[in-house]
Amino acid sequence: MEKLVKNKNKRFLPVLLGTDANAYGMARNFHQAYGIKSLALGKIPLLETRHSKIVQVQTYEGFDTDEVFREVLTNIADTYRPIYDNLILIACGDRYTELICSHKHWLSDYFIVPYIDLELKNRLENKEEFYNICEEYGLDYPATVMLHKDDKPPFDLPFDYPIAVKASDSIEYVDLDFPGKKKAYKANSPAELEQIFSDIYGAGYTGTLIVQDFIPGDDATMYVLNSYSDANGKVQAMCLGHCVLEDYTPAGIGNYNAIIQEGIQEVYDKYKAFLEAIGFVGFSNFDIKYDERDGRYKVFEINIRQGRSSFFTTVSGCNLVTYLVNDRIVHRQKPEVHYHNAPALWLHVPTRLVLEYAPERVLPQIRRMMSAKKTDCTLLYDQDMTPYRRVMINRFYYQQWKRYEDWFNKRSISD
Repeated sequence: MEKLVKNKNKRFLPVLLGTDANAYGMARNFHQAYGIKSLALGKIPLLETRHSKIVQVQTYEGFDTDEVFREVLTNIADTYRPIYDNLILIACGDRYTELICSHKHWLSDYFIVPYIDLELKNRLENKEEFYNICEEYGLDYPATVMLHKDDKPPFDLPFDYPIAVKASDSIEYVDLDFPGKKKAYKANSPAELEQIFSDIYGAGYTGTLIVQDFIPGDDATMYVLNSYSDANGKVQAMCLGHCVLEDYTPAGIGNYNAIIQEGIQEVYDKYKAFLEAIGFVGFSNFDIKYDERDGRYKVFEINIRQGRSSFFTTVSGCNLVTYLVNDRIVHRQKPEVHYHNAPALWLHVPTRLVLEYAPERVLPQIRRMMSAKKTDCTLLYDQDMTPYRRVMINRFYYQQWKRYEDWFNKRSISD
């Protein structure tokens, strides 16, 4: 029998779905704000949440399937509802977001479920429909074409090469395994696009491919926006991050490894209006790139959850879980939106590595944050550093050097 999570505060228990850095970041958010331990559920134990005193991990084979998911969550509800007043369900990955939205009708009888309905979730995650919604509400996005499995080359595109290519269905794509697989691709010619098309569909992918006008620019043209919208669809807080270093491993392209918080009111105003117009609730996460050709901030996608790098908000003083608790537990929503603007540097790699690989033009900002001691890493939490965990996490960060040595000069999607 699993050991129970017992907190002195019985008002609520965070139930996190996932065992990765995203889950650890959320557990740390709750611990820093309320001094409580979280429960994390997943398929397998991962390094980021191992040997932790702030999150208890329970794993179940097949947890990402509907049948096992329902069985486990029902048992969790039966176990913890007699102990805690509220159980807050939080997804830390795309598959878990999909499961929550798909089962929201019965989950809501047992848990606080701060998520949109399945219909809106599907519309926003269907890239073709998402860009149509962006068009309707005035969000800029890259020129885009959708390719389908039955399409035949040569492909007629309304923009020039180079182009960016990505699978639309990230949940189906992540389970595929084939040589040269990347999270996203850059094609410099029709021949390269045809090879990418052949590789992906040849591996069994059935969804659509997103082909977009390639927006030039280095890591420092990327931005990430995290926000929380209350149960009435009103935005409570927004926090924008300016990426200064991305991940370059094939599986990690598009992930951020260093972010400086930077408030840009133009972005805040547009995305607040968008979220409230569509009736969004809960955490949202947008990947955005600044297009120096026309001076516009262009969105790639929305995630129906907080991002893997969302701890950058807390590093800068904006702990988004406090807005969730105020909304769903305390029922004390703020009348005005909090637009965060308090620069600080979030890291998922060693500080010296950032100075070595970040674009030169952002190095002065990075050094200012370091000099002011306004930096932090998600996993380096002093209150959760047993000797074994400290060695394990420091080894993880040290291994990032090898990854950059291997992959930085092979980068293509953002150069």
